[in-house]
Amino acid sequence: MDPLSDVLSLLKPQSYVSGGFGVDGHMSIQFPRHRGIKCYAIVSGECWLVVEGVPEPVLLTEGDCYILPRGFPFCLTTDPSLPPVDFRTILAERQQGKAIFCDESGARYIVGGHFLLTGSYAEALLQSLPPIVHIRKESDKAAIRWALERMKEELRDPQPGGTLIAQQLAYVMLVQALRLHLSEESANGVGWLFALTDKQISAVIACMHNDPGHAWTLQELAGHAGMSRSIFAQRFKERAGTTPMEYLTRWRMLLAGERLKFTDDSIASIASSLGYESESAFGKAFRRVMGCSPRQHNRRSGEPQHSLAMAEAD
Repeated sequence: MDPLSDVLSLLKPQSYVSGGFGVDGHMSIQFPRHRGIKCYAIVSGECWLVVEGVPEPVLLTEGDCYILPRGFPFCLTTDPSLPPVDFRTILAERQQGKAIFCDESGARYIVGGHFLLTGSYAEALLQSLPPIVHIRKESDKAAIRWALERMKEELRDPQPGGTLIAQQLAYVMLVQALRLHLSEESANGVGWLFALTDKQISAVIACMHNDPGHAWTLQELAGHAGMSRSIFAQRFKERAGTTPMEYLTRWRMLLAGERLKFTDDSIASIASSLGYESESAFGKAFRRVMGCSPRQHNRRSGEPQHSLAMAEAD
């Protein structure tokens, strides 16, 4: 897999809810703080998006896609001056089965999904993104349109398996929107996510991901990038916000954390497969990155784990 697919697979996204809802007349709907990441698109009409902590409201028009990765409370409104109504109040009045609100009969129709991210990289992804990712260029909207139209059809004419298809289409929208955002902001973004947009740095990251147990050296990684060691080290730090060897260590520890939680592999075998000659050396690196020992991590299978983002803040 490519590095972005590698990372997204570690996130283990679980679709919390997916579907669509129509908004008619003049309304202002307040949504509370949320876990995970929300990704929705405007099928028809337009409305304003107001996110807590963001100074200006964002106008969403037909075909626009937006991602809310930081969990801040937000409001969807036809007029930012309207007093908001808690979405649970409207939900209680309109809920039918598990569908939020009702259908596409409203003047504005919105489809998408809310995903809970349970993998070790979740915080690293969410904290590296702005409070609102707004996809609005016509060329970008065209790239999302296929999934948007298919999801609208699935919701309009429910068929066997339609719920699962809608969930997968919402996930396609999310990945496509993330990819478009990375492309748009590649020149200015700093962090492991934006490093993937640099072809030379991404190629090196792919090497580390494909063989995390190899005894990589800075000189060898620089060779894969086609650069001198000093230029490569500087370029990697500028794009990824961390050194190549720090990135490699953190990637190894995140893989180790997944195996400790979801397999019966011993600590010794995990350490060996990731290039550590001793369990002690592996344990020290694990504690430094993950904030706990491998055995403690194994016992905390239901608790949030430290992430690359936290390590990068050190």
